[in-house]
Amino acid sequence: MKKRRSVVLVMISVVVTFVCLTAVCGEKKEKETGKDTVADNAKKNGPEPSAKSKKKITNSIGMKFKLIEAGEFMMGSEKGAPDEKPVHKVKITKPFYIGVYEVTQSQYEKIMGKNPSEFKGPNRPVQSVSWADAVLFCKKLSGKEGVKCRLPSEAEWEYACRAGTRTEHYWGNEMDGRYAWYSRNSDFTTHDVGQKKPNAWGLYDMSGNVWEWCSDEYDKDYYSLSPTSNPRGPAGRKSLYNVLRGGSWVGNPRFCRSASRFRYGSIFPSNRFGFRIVRAAD
Repeated sequence: MKKRRSVVLVMISVVVTFVCLTAVCGEKKEKETGKDTVADNAKKNGPEPSAKSKKKITNSIGMKFKLIEAGEFMMGSEKGAPDEKPVHKVKITKPFYIGVYEVTQSQYEKIMGKNPSEFKGPNRPVQSVSWADAVLFCKKLSGKEGVKCRLPSEAEWEYACRAGTRTEHYWGNEMDGRYAWYSRNSDFTTHDVGQKKPNAWGLYDMSGNVWEWCSDEYDKDYYSLSPTSNPRGPAGRKSLYNVLRGGSWVGNPRFCRSASRFRYGSIFPSNRFGFRIVRAAD
């Protein structure tokens, strides 16, 4: 009886040891796999944002903002249109908050008292707004919030869109409908913001849905002349056009690239146009 009990205890000990070793090995393998995944993501999407850049705020009308840290990137594309060249290094020297989503119709109506959009829906991006309309919205919101709100510069927009990537799109070099509403998957209408996959810094609809107004005046040759630090577009009002970025619900894939530029008269709206805003970080 004692001998049988000893055999049973030995067997239990062996089983416990095996289970423990299996758990330890499994934990180690899981950790190693996690490291590989992070490394792969960094290789594909650029560096992970630091803890500081993950900070978010929400304003009084429910707009969510993400803190984007200062940094530098290569702006433009050698594969794109002539006005996207030359590719050049740009430094963003001050952090800024940018809207996680495009400005929605309900948010626009709270500030402006009207909704000019053709495709109605409270959580769809506001559309049919001119550059002048977007600037006025920012001015009124700044007064309400007591903090400076404005349109992003073209450089800030592309820096935030790329989120550390160098590819044609912020997810790779080929079009991927999981990230953007465009002509081949939109059913020729806008959609609620935030339905597609975000970029690596957690920003949604940077490609597709609606073109987004930037603060800069348009100049097709500006990339050859722009300063390295914080370019804001040509000085003075020399053109009737302002810059739009990101493509739209009716655009083809080439307009959804991170470097793609578009121009339009500043006082003219279009059902393809909307915007997102920047908020001061200090």
